Amino acid sequence: MDEHLAREVARGLRDGRPDAWRALYDAFAERVWCLVARLVGPSSADVADVVQETMLAAARSARTYDPACGPLWHWLCGIARLQVALHFRKLKRQDRFKSADGWLAPHRDRLARWLDGSEDPPPDLLETGETIALVRLVLAELPDEYGTLLTDKYLDGVAVEQLAARNQTTETAVRSKLARAREAFRTAFLRLSHSSTDAEPQCGGVP
Repeated sequence: MDEHLAREVARGLRDGRPDAWRALYDAFAERVWCLVARLVGPSSADVADVVQETMLAAARSARTYDPACGPLWHWLCGIARLQVALHFRKLKRQDRFKSADGWLAPHRDRLARWLDGSEDPPPDLLETGETIALVRLVLAELPDEYGTLLTDKYLDGVAVEQLAARNQTTETAVRSKLARAREAFRTAFLRLSHSSTDAEPQCGGVP
């Protein structure tokens, strides 16, 4: 969606025009689906439900969209990521990682060295369902700008120069934000990998 059309759609959303909502849906529905599928798993039967909740939430809050806070896509990403986080909370995190209890402990040091950059990626670990589940949960729980940036760069393969153009910033700024996002991912990943093996069931699920 080009900048002029985005401004028109944003104005229409604030005015409550149905044609603006249809234009938004046509422009971004497929990208929202892909984002949600990345976060919850492409084969998950829950993708459609999360996408539906995302679009409904966007429709409810359309009048509050402020272009000064960022592009339409970033606004939708934030809503989608919130819906994914709510989805994971409904599943109860300790139940989701029950199968990882005996698996993560002997591999935690290797994963930590990889995240520190002191060891090459361990493909035998990164391709397991337990690791993939942790990665998806971490991406969903990171701040929107970090999770979206990491998903675009490392899951969708978007080049730094494209990210800079998309976000109307410099390549240096993108690389700097990527470094901060990777550090936030590392911290959250190690925290969750410990909680998945150490946590006892708590009342109310996720703290």
